Amino acid sequence: MINNAIFITGTDTEVGKTATTVGLLKSIARLNRTAIGMKPVASGAQATRDGLRNDDALQLLKFSNPQLDYSIINPYVFKDPTSPHIAASAANEEITLDNIVRAFEICQRSADIVIVEGIGGWRVPLSNSLQTVDLVRALKLPTILVCGLRLGCINHTLLTVAAIQSDAIPLLGWIGNVIDRDYAYRQETISTLKQRIDAPLLGIIEWREPIDTNRIGEDLDPLVRKFWG
Repeated sequence: MINNAIFITGTDTEVGKTATTVGLLKSIARLNRTAIGMKPVASGAQATRDGLRNDDALQLLKFSNPQLDYSIINPYVFKDPTSPHIAASAANEEITLDNIVRAFEICQRSADIVIVEGIGGWRVPLSNSLQTVDLVRALKLPTILVCGLRLGCINHTLLTVAAIQSDAIPLLGWIGNVIDRDYAYRQETISTLKQRIDAPLLGIIEWREPIDTNRIGEDLDPLVRKFWG
């Protein structure tokens, strides 16, 4: 059993943070425990009659139990698909930690477990004065790193691990997500990362087209049972 809340970060954007978070939510549900997926900051959204909506945040909301108001699971959402500090500036808004902490506390009171998904990679700025690590510290969360297994991922993963550790944030482990079906050196890459990361490999998400979050949840069942079973 670990914390009832964790932070999911990635080596970059589009490496599978949302699919991983949804998979965790589905796996936790099979334990008959409640869990909420939260995305505090999202950039890249569509205008709806209810306001701006981000696809990743909507996925987290769909598979959360209970389903809270959208503004709770995604307090800051911006239209432009760019770094959040740029998107916020374009919208004449500023991201503050107080609003995010209040929403997070509502999520914690509402479910057994909260999975908080980051935006982009570890060094993404949230404002001129805030970075992702400031958010993680404010919520007092350990983190899990999602590594997209493809050419170049060794460098990106080791740099991200070094940054997390230099920031003194507990790293629970890492997940390898096979995002390049044809990557010839998958096993060698996994072995290299296992040797060089001072945190356990928590699971491998297999390549599937289309993405199947039910199967991802099954890939992550051992992790979920280890942490919350």
